[in-house]
Amino acid sequence: MTLPPAIPAATLILFRERDTGPPELLMVERAKAMAFAAGALVFPGGRVDPGDYALAGDDDEAAARIAAIRETIEEVGLAIGLDPAPTAIAPMRAALHAGEPFAAVLGSAHLRLETLEPFARWRPAHAPSRVFDTRFYLARLPADAPPASVDATENTRLFWTSAADILAEADAGRATLIFPTRRTLERLARFASFEAAVADARAHPIQTITPWIEDRDGVDHLCIPDGLGYPVITEPLTDVTRG
Repeated sequence: MTLPPAIPAATLILFRERDTGPPELLMVERAKAMAFAAGALVFPGGRVDPGDYALAGDDDEAAARIAAIRETIEEVGLAIGLDPAPTAIAPMRAALHAGEPFAAVLGSAHLRLETLEPFARWRPAHAPSRVFDTRFYLARLPADAPPASVDATENTRLFWTSAADILAEADAGRATLIFPTRRTLERLARFASFEAAVADARAHPIQTITPWIEDRDGVDHLCIPDGLGYPVITEPLTDVTRG
């Protein structure tokens, strides 16, 4: 299979644990005017920038982790993986939105890339407006983190909720999920804690997932490989939102 060119990207699945019930995840709703995943619920994230590669010494994996940290500051105003944690995130966020290099914005803070746990990697084969090669990471919200806030540019709102509740909203037609996000939420809905999600991530190989179309009983389905931790690996193509 010859794949179309892809843009390196990273996304962060942020967990907020509660005294009772399953952990909550931070979701953002994409603006309807966006070229990619317009109006869909997604995790914070975005493309890997040249400055991320510069900070990482051209290490692809490290650059993706840095991008996930930077994009989470930009999109939701939360600084994950910084030591010490910044006391004022708003100036950092404003500087990033103004185009300041992340290296300059960091100041005396150090990146702690091990805070992010690798979870998955998705790279579609179809070519809509653009194709992203996205690495997914897990992280836990620090206890002293400030409230998240939407950037009101690429995203229109954010909220915390469980994976099961997001899936229920989508099934009721009240939320839009693109194919990788739905499969990821189905996987996450099985976990009662952040530790359980991390254990599952470490128990399964992380290989690049490129969905394919396959005829099943006369119906075209979009499929992913088995054995990577996903409880649902096919969906009728007519039901799929692909970004």
